[in-house]
Amino acid sequence: MSVVTHADRPELWERIPTLFAGVWPEYNLHGDLMAGYWKRLHHVFGRYQLALTGPDDDVLATARALPIPWDGTPAGLGTGLDAAIQAGFVCWENGGTPDALCALGIEVAPRYRRRGLATVMLSALRDTARAAGFRHVVVPVRPTWKDRYPLTPIHRYAAWTTPAGEPFDPWIRTHLTCGGRLSAPAPRSSLITGTVRDWETWTEMSFPETGDYVFPYGQATVHIDRESDRGTYWEPNIWVVHEVPA
Repeated sequence: MSVVTHADRPELWERIPTLFAGVWPEYNLHGDLMAGYWKRLHHVFGRYQLALTGPDDDVLATARALPIPWDGTPAGLGTGLDAAIQAGFVCWENGGTPDALCALGIEVAPRYRRRGLATVMLSALRDTARAAGFRHVVVPVRPTWKDRYPLTPIHRYAAWTTPAGEPFDPWIRTHLTCGGRLSAPAPRSSLITGTVRDWETWTEMSFPETGDYVFPYGQATVHIDRESDRGTYWEPNIWVVHEVPA
């Protein structure tokens, strides 16, 4: 296996929509802010978009990231994913000096799951950060099992542990096992809005009246306003900080 960047092998990313179909719930592909930055992310920050390839040049996993300014404090991490993306681009556009590498997501192709590849990509992100001179990788983590408990606030969910004292959530557990530490909660990390029809299509549900709804794979509730024909959802995350050894 080898890790390559978008800057090195841009053609690999043409395969990803097919190979990684179903990795994200449909609603999660329609973030308000990400839609405007997605193509620019790969063009501007291509060296921080990583792909893990196998012996037959299959794409096994990916990791996406961008450098951001960070003062080292929990509050300085900001409100979450959307704010981090904006901060990274503003820093780049103004010729600023970023301080940390922010991981935007790790994806493992469905047929290669349960092989520890997410851990491989976490290590690759730390190596990438080290090569760029950063001492931290910061991650607005989307917990694996949070959709089972959409009514529980993210700060409480992230603090849950198993009877053995380990983090309750598998993805949080993986990050902490790999040396990360929990930092600030981000209850309003990423905004996704759409018409009522959009949300009914994305969730395969009906929303007969205005109100808050639990929906499949949602990490929190979506607010449906039928009068204004708008569904509003804030995806919660929890910040995890990884130290990068010199």
